[in-house]
Amino acid sequence: MAGRVSHWRETETLMKTALMFPAISFVLLPLAVAAAAEPAGGGPAAAIMSEIAETETGGDTVTWVVSPGVRNEVTIKTAEGYRTVTSNGWPDHEPGQFPRRGNPNTPTGQQYKFRMPLAPKAAEQPVFRGGWWWGVALNGVPFEPGTGETWNNDPRSGWRYEAATGFLNLGLDEHNAHVQPNGSYHYHALPKGMVEKLGGDEKKMLLVGWAADGFPLYTSRAYSEPKNAGSALRPMKSSYRLRDGRRPEEPEGPGGVFDGRFSQDFEFVKDSGDLDECNGRTGVTPEFPEGTYYYCITAEFPFVPRKWRGEPDASFGKGG
Repeated sequence: MAGRVSHWRETETLMKTALMFPAISFVLLPLAVAAAAEPAGGGPAAAIMSEIAETETGGDTVTWVVSPGVRNEVTIKTAEGYRTVTSNGWPDHEPGQFPRRGNPNTPTGQQYKFRMPLAPKAAEQPVFRGGWWWGVALNGVPFEPGTGETWNNDPRSGWRYEAATGFLNLGLDEHNAHVQPNGSYHYHALPKGMVEKLGGDEKKMLLVGWAADGFPLYTSRAYSEPKNAGSALRPMKSSYRLRDGRRPEEPEGPGGVFDGRFSQDFEFVKDSGDLDECNGRTGVTPEFPEGTYYYCITAEFPFVPRKWRGEPDASFGKGG
């Protein structure tokens, strides 16, 4: 696929430190944001740009342009107490080939405008919304952990298939993403291509996106001691596990052992892992050295969290 152009807007910190993705462009606009509301460091991690075709400079806007073609367009702006992510939903990496077996859809550009609070607050109880985008990656591609596929094609059955456990081929590509009928490319688990462009997470906690409630999202690797940024990094373990026994037999259920085929095959067991039922915890991060609640994308269920610790913004509702 041809080269692409990306547009990023972030705080003045990014401009001063010249943070760059490889082979994409940034539009960096200084924004006045209260320090308590904005994470330290001001934005996405960086890697050295390669194959720069052209550089354009005008005023306080710097744009790096590579060869024309498919475009990844995303703007991240912070103002008036909110972070707004506007994007066309096209990834900054090469997506898999679509249509493909298990997914007959073709990715197309979208028109997203997601909003989330800069100072999110935890709700009294975890929040769940069916049919919503859970969050958005730094490259503007949304996260949707659940699926629309259900046992006997009956949403009322209470048995919903999992996308990332390997039992049902829903056509996930090498980046754990696939495409909805309307052309929206979205992630069900770790966005591998974007993580690679960000330089990986072997030596640092890596911010990869934002949840609909405003709390940050990281890969699984976090500090072994939540409040100690000097402690070793290690993969965080989910506190979900497969249920014991078997599912109800027809007509009450699909039958068979709990093997991970359905989301309902899993149960949360408090303190059995590192994370809570929202797949998050509280601690320090590079962007929040004073501490924050944050989510992790884990290698096992639920992969991308299924619930929010705070109240999600309505802009993440489908059609919102």
